[in-house]
Amino acid sequence: MPTCRPPYSLLRPLLFSVDAETAHELTIGSLKRLSAFGLVPATKMPPCDPVRVMGITLPNRVGLAAGLDKNGECIDAWGKLGFGFVEIGTVTPRPQPGNPKPRMFRLPEQQAIINRLGFNNHGVDALLEKVRAAKFKGVLGINIGKNFDTPIERAAEDYLACLDKVYALAGYVTVNISSPNTQNLRQLQGESELDALLGALKARQTMLADRFGRYVPLVLKIAPDLDEAQIVTIAAALRRHRIDGVIATNTTITREGVQGLSHAEETGGLSGAPLFDKSTAVLRTLAKALANELPIIGVGGITDGARAKAKLDAGASLVQIYSGLIYRGPQLIDECVTSTASHA
Repeated sequence: MPTCRPPYSLLRPLLFSVDAETAHELTIGSLKRLSAFGLVPATKMPPCDPVRVMGITLPNRVGLAAGLDKNGECIDAWGKLGFGFVEIGTVTPRPQPGNPKPRMFRLPEQQAIINRLGFNNHGVDALLEKVRAAKFKGVLGINIGKNFDTPIERAAEDYLACLDKVYALAGYVTVNISSPNTQNLRQLQGESELDALLGALKARQTMLADRFGRYVPLVLKIAPDLDEAQIVTIAAALRRHRIDGVIATNTTITREGVQGLSHAEETGGLSGAPLFDKSTAVLRTLAKALANELPIIGVGGITDGARAKAKLDAGASLVQIYSGLIYRGPQLIDECVTSTASHA
């Protein structure tokens, strides 16, 4: 018999009484233990509203964004909370500790978070052990990146190494070149660098599809800190290399909407409510440049159902949530699914 889920409004003060990263670790640890014993708290399952994107059928348009479960420790639990798809990672070829602590900060006045985690993860081999052990039968995205000490001119080697390993177990693979917390990573969004990287990844995808007899979509995750010319250039590269989808966007290095708040000047990427307008503007420009040739997953600042629907209205086919979940809890999932159901 499923257990009753206490309202998140009761749990949040306890989680917010400790620092942000400790709360994150407690949440992941608790979900992992509950899932192991089949005790993930009962939740209202969102209505099924199937949609087909990138050749994949999803039960609804709302997914878990990468970063919340970097090591794939709670895959089964996320599936039971009503997500239409789940993305884990970012994972790198080798384990790495990430940046020094403290490296994650809440700005509750604006439902925001700043992090400079730096792709802290146990490595791709450890993540795949978790994927193999999971019972989740839904769509699982795996987000890949490069190790911090891999020179930027050799970054493609890390992405290809990860792609080789995750391909057989992934529903889709996201290429993260937009985190602000790995030095020089965003250089890969430059025209020549991006062209070379996408060319290498597309060639490897073709080879792996032949080897496994299964086509796994490739998705690129971009930054919100791009001007219109850069967005148009990226869109052209995505179309030229026949990439299957794009996630708009990652966190921002700007501090619009949080100036003067405690922790606002901490280094790192800003996510949560203040990111919404900036990320949605990028999404809208990107959608126009792509002219519906490939789907966009909208992420950034979704704190309620209306904002999820606004992402679709701006041109997204799917949405993902992360920081909003920290502030609103599991009810946000159902709210977003309901708001985006049967979107024309």
